[in-house]
Amino acid sequence: QVQLVESGGGLVQAGGSLRLSCAASGRTFSSYTMGWFRQAPGKEREFVAAINWSGSIYYADSVKSRFTISRDNAKNTVFLQMNSLEPEDTAVYSCAAGVGLYYTKPNSYNYWGQGTQVTVSS
Repeated sequence: QVQLVESGGGLVQAGGSLRLSCAASGRTFSSYTMGWFRQAPGKEREFVAAINWSGSIYYADSVKSRFTISRDNAKNTVFLQMNSLEPEDTAVYSCAAGVGLYYTKPNSYNYWGQGTQVTVSS
């Protein structure tokens, strides 16, 4: 079992930055692919970024060059640095852990956090 707890969300003006953290329990954190997804009101859950066990990284086109995902296996934590935020980035951001092959697909992930709200004002 892996439990995930996100933090770092909040309200920020367009152009600003936020850093999300996701703390994981469990001794096998380093073996999981860690992903960030977001869901805006009335929209489907959307892939944001993922980092696998070897450090390979994947981004959605909409956040590439603005967001950076990283992980600290010693601290069982994954981060999402979000720069140049836009109102369209407003959503609940959730982290997930999994072993599936398709990093952009929610069903590749076995464990999910509760999410943290990110609101970007114009």
